[in-house]
Amino acid sequence: MIAEGGLAALWLAAALAALQLVLGIMGVRSGRTDLLAAVRPVAVVQGVLTLIAFVALIWLFVTVDLSVALVAANDASTKPLLYKFAGTWGNHEGSMLMWVTILGVAGGAVAILERRLNERTLIATLAAQAAIGLGFYAFLLFASNPFARLNPAPVEGQGLNPLLQDPGLAFHPPTLYLGYVGLSVAFSFAVGALVTRDVGAAFARAMRPWVLGAWILLTLGITAGSYWAYYELGWGGWWFWDPVENASLMPWLAATALLHSVTVLATREGLRAWTVMLAVVAFSMSMVGTFLVRSGILTSVHAFAVDPKRGTFILALLAIYIGGALALFGLRVGTVREGSRFDAVSREGSLVINNLLLSAILGIVLVGTLYPLIAESVTGEKLSVGPPYFNSAAGPLALILVAVMAAGPVMRWRRDDLKAVARRIALPVLVAALALLAVILLAPGIRILPLLGLVAAAGVGLASLAPLWKRNLRRTPLFIWGMVISHLGIAVSMAGMAAESAFTRETLVATQVGATHKVGPYIVRLDDVQPIAGPNYTAIEATITARRGEGGEPMILKPETRSFPSPQTETNEAAIKTVLDGQLYIVVGKPDDQGRWQLRAWWKPFVTFIWLGGALVAFGGFLAMVGRIRREIRHAPPPEFI
Repeated sequence: MIAEGGLAALWLAAALAALQLVLGIMGVRSGRTDLLAAVRPVAVVQGVLTLIAFVALIWLFVTVDLSVALVAANDASTKPLLYKFAGTWGNHEGSMLMWVTILGVAGGAVAILERRLNERTLIATLAAQAAIGLGFYAFLLFASNPFARLNPAPVEGQGLNPLLQDPGLAFHPPTLYLGYVGLSVAFSFAVGALVTRDVGAAFARAMRPWVLGAWILLTLGITAGSYWAYYELGWGGWWFWDPVENASLMPWLAATALLHSVTVLATREGLRAWTVMLAVVAFSMSMVGTFLVRSGILTSVHAFAVDPKRGTFILALLAIYIGGALALFGLRVGTVREGSRFDAVSREGSLVINNLLLSAILGIVLVGTLYPLIAESVTGEKLSVGPPYFNSAAGPLALILVAVMAAGPVMRWRRDDLKAVARRIALPVLVAALALLAVILLAPGIRILPLLGLVAAAGVGLASLAPLWKRNLRRTPLFIWGMVISHLGIAVSMAGMAAESAFTRETLVATQVGATHKVGPYIVRLDDVQPIAGPNYTAIEATITARRGEGGEPMILKPETRSFPSPQTETNEAAIKTVLDGQLYIVVGKPDDQGRWQLRAWWKPFVTFIWLGGALVAFGGFLAMVGRIRREIRHAPPPEFI
């Protein structure tokens, strides 16, 4: 009955979404207070029902109810409990139910928490959120039912893709989906404001925490996904410009631009139409990513579905939502006042350049992601657009972007003097020049892009601290600290990317037990290879001793090659040792005809900076969000008592 209960909750939630939409439209058009007042509780109950449906599916996975088709296809009694739990969203239907649950709960949270918008705009926002939800409810109920029964039930399930049997699966998808769906809230805010012609500072201040929250979660999701791919796939890379990776990067780029734009609107009443457009674009990129992952047009460990009919359904939703929002934008943009003016040399001006550069990078990634798919559909030939395109096209723009990011926070609002700005950033420029000289002397022959990355990281790292100069640090607002830490995180992450790209050393050999090999500053020796048994797999485990130089302290690494019976799959589990200045990364493959083991080892200097920087960026965003909310609460008018 758990499955039937979950399905019933899903149907009821869909019905309430329809009611929420109808009440919202009628209430906004008529202005009747009873209709407006009814929308909030409907949104809350809808969110609760989606949560009940999702908890029901988790229960079915944890108890391995093989009479449910989805459980039988993705679960097994031999799986560890964590992967039974996380396996709930490690498949197409379960992940879509998670999507809808977050959508419904987010709508309920908006209904409960939001008090800054006028009532009509809020209700229009909730109606837009319900309209988005309705499409996905229809998708689940008519094309991807997660609670469909099997008769007869199999004796054992097929299990989860072994590559997904990793603790990272428990955290990476939920954070990413929370980010995607957070952008749906921003989209609904934009639609609501357009409907009521209420695009102003209050709208921006109301939307900003949701954008910040979505951006933080997207940052965490992308960072966690990058590290998961790095250690789990055994290829030693942290980013490959895979279309599914790009599907998460594109909403992040749009959300980053939106975050800066909404700040201008909230603070200075500028960039009104542009902010609304970015909210539409950001959610559009989430929908494009959803389409790519679930349409069956991609083959990837990240891709969930291979059924083109489902892709067509999502494509139709994408056309309806985005086409409708753009049509509404076209109709109402004339009624959105331009907002306050500012000079080119000003903080607003730097944020506009920031937005344009982010948009250009987004366009490059979008074209590089979609072009092979479009070309294949037209010519039938498979094409690939790889790192050379993305690095050469987006890399220079990213360097300009961080340079603008370094200068922007030291500029004044509305109007500034170019010479004064130059004086304020003179020290970071000097540090960057010294870094350039040092890298050229210490690492002759380094490629141009990593060189510029290291130089920019040094300059931006110092410039990011500039907003704290001459301030009383104890009285500095929390959102300023958040901006500083986020920008510093970008510099740290960039330094890690550049160092890993420039200085990584790789050794690939066929080796025998007892043989030693050099990789970077380390000497590694294969000591032993033994079979072992895991909870639901068998494996060959190698024991490797690594020393930094001849007299270094020994470190033991134990990479594995695992064999899973259900489904039958082999995976490489890398052994990674982290030290202060980098990571030693070792993978062992199968033996050859002469009994030699394939050994692949990398020394990756400062590679951990990539994810440390990502964590700093997200932490800075969190501080900024808390600081903004505290400031608004402090300045809110006192409650009225009758």
